[in-house]
Amino acid sequence: MMPRVVDTAAELRSLPGGPERAVVMTMGALHEGHAALVRAARERVGPEGQVVVTVFVNPLQFGAGEDLDRYPRTLDADLEVAGKEGADVVFAPSVAEVYPGGEPQVRISAGPMGAVLEGAFRPGHFDGMLTVVAKLLNLTAPDVAFFGQKDAQQLALVRRMVRDLNFPVEIVAVPTVREDDGLALSSRNRYLSDAERALGLALSQALRAGEQAVPQGPAAVLHAASQVLEAAAEQGLDVDYAALVDPEGFAEITDDAWQGAAVLAVAARAGTTRLIDNVPLHFGEAR
Repeated sequence: MMPRVVDTAAELRSLPGGPERAVVMTMGALHEGHAALVRAARERVGPEGQVVVTVFVNPLQFGAGEDLDRYPRTLDADLEVAGKEGADVVFAPSVAEVYPGGEPQVRISAGPMGAVLEGAFRPGHFDGMLTVVAKLLNLTAPDVAFFGQKDAQQLALVRRMVRDLNFPVEIVAVPTVREDDGLALSSRNRYLSDAERALGLALSQALRAGEQAVPQGPAAVLHAASQVLEAAAEQGLDVDYAALVDPEGFAEITDDAWQGAAVLAVAARAGTTRLIDNVPLHFGEAR
């Protein structure tokens, strides 16, 4: 069944809700990764609950020279994906609806966690992301919101914002969905040529190499991942970083005796397309 499409906050507020509302925030161009989020939301709230999918390409989180203008906009196809997976409502507002006064003067700051890794390579990106997430949480008023683990730093920042600013919502992470060859699903994968895609596979290969080195400790994990990326760089992959970080604050792990959860995160450009990926790890005794 096709979901109901609304494009104004007033219409969204007028909709009757169920006992529990879940939201999945997207920029459209939905793929199986988004579908997994919608399925998880539907399962969580049950047949009586309400699942809202937002489709909004947020200009605040695109930096100068990034792909705002060419970012894929495929609303008709998105509606089919959302409806197939159980969404009740698709909220697809205009820029003017989300930012009625133009660019907002008051924004959310991502703080120190937003200045490292992705934040260092995309200045201002996380401020723009958190600002729109805060606005969409206010507009959709969900009980629970679903985010993909693929964007691990984004997920950590959203959780921190929700905790620090007392948003009454539960944040649920859904594991990364991958294509058969291991490439993490992304709306930007469509930009890749066959040769660039082959280069991009080094990211997931580096993560697997790092994962296999967990018994040898953090330094071995980072070394194993970096070796894979260095080999790919000789073939033309433009590597931005490979980092092993604390999943709570995204501080780099430098203590080789580290025990507990960690995230191995990588980013690189294949041609003009920037790819990111990560894998959650755990050091020490099995959980």
